[in-house]
Amino acid sequence: MPRKSKLVGVLLLSALTYLAWQWMPVPLPSQWSDEQRALIESLALAQLPPLPDDTGNAVADDPLAARFGHQLFFDTRLSANNEVSCATCHMPTAGFTDGRRVSVGISATERNTMPLAGAAYSRWYFWDGRKDSLWSQALAPLEDPREHGMSRMEVARLISSTDSYRDSYEQLFGELPALEDSDRFPSRASPLGDEQSKLAWQRMDESDRYEVSLIFANIGKALAAYQRKLLPGPAAFDHYVADLQHSSSATDSSAMSRAQLAGLKLFIGKAQCINCHNGPLFTNNDFHNTAVLSAPGVLPAAGRSEGLRLARSDPFNCTGKFSDADASECIELEFARGGDDMIGAQRTASLRNLADTAPYMHAGQIATLEEVIDHYVAADIAVIGHNEAKPLNLRAIEKRQLRAFLDALNGDLATDDQWLLEPAR
Repeated sequence: MPRKSKLVGVLLLSALTYLAWQWMPVPLPSQWSDEQRALIESLALAQLPPLPDDTGNAVADDPLAARFGHQLFFDTRLSANNEVSCATCHMPTAGFTDGRRVSVGISATERNTMPLAGAAYSRWYFWDGRKDSLWSQALAPLEDPREHGMSRMEVARLISSTDSYRDSYEQLFGELPALEDSDRFPSRASPLGDEQSKLAWQRMDESDRYEVSLIFANIGKALAAYQRKLLPGPAAFDHYVADLQHSSSATDSSAMSRAQLAGLKLFIGKAQCINCHNGPLFTNNDFHNTAVLSAPGVLPAAGRSEGLRLARSDPFNCTGKFSDADASECIELEFARGGDDMIGAQRTASLRNLADTAPYMHAGQIATLEEVIDHYVAADIAVIGHNEAKPLNLRAIEKRQLRAFLDALNGDLATDDQWLLEPAR
């Protein structure tokens, strides 16, 4: 055989061997080890504890507050153009997201809409954690000119002037102040927003500003009471774990495919996903820099380093005068990790119901789950801060198996249908 032909043959054989290795299936365990079984069982929804108390929200579990919040959540009158409600971006039919790269209310924002199912289990809110409670989180979009565009005074006036809202509010929080005096209570006033609103707010007496802000805070508490009803339901993975508890074999259950089982093995092992995506909601609710690039034309986000500063200065935080919590219950706000070592760090998103929540990452930069996996396999250098992720030596078939496992985390919500439909007025 000529030397050139022999070389071509060697190269061809090497290429075929490499391709065969790339597509060689991950061997399935006939039995999970005790450590693997414990990890797998820790991820099941059956391990999800009862909803944590929200000490800053005295009406968090009040049925009337949930019904009131349900009404507010779908009400487009809570916007400057009467066209935007909370449900505009948090659509029940789309996993309480909107399918957009970034959320769009009155205009476009810079962040992807985070889902709400199971959000009550988190300690921090928004991608950068700039809010420390579910109720204070609910307030920010109302005053954001790109989202609802309302002034704080307009929110208070809507509650006061709507008979059903006034009745619900006063049953929960006590008598509303009279807001008819336009000299004391201008039609549009807020510490945020346009210059006219801010100037009108500054001219108000401090006691009147407090009364309006108290109404505003209580609206957030009612919205949070509703959002605590939004919980994920069991998926194929959870059915598999239930079957596993009655069998010593890893493959006895038909709840997950062989590819999904191989993906699960990777998830808790070689792919290192469980390092951040752990617990029954598949998130540690912490913050990590994984070198996700900024959206085109947008500067890199400071992330948690800025978010924690904002949370600590927020008048609606755990220690603020509108919170129902005792200062001793707000220790995490004081001792939370932030600063320069958290530059670029974003909150770890839940992996449940990913089929409903594309595109992905904090600014919707990644369109598909295949691309998300490729991002973590590459683990490129971060533009700002330090990439905590390390490159993964995953073969093509392993990436496909890991992707298949993520489909096993899609399930219906464990929420009564009445809470998912727009209520009658």
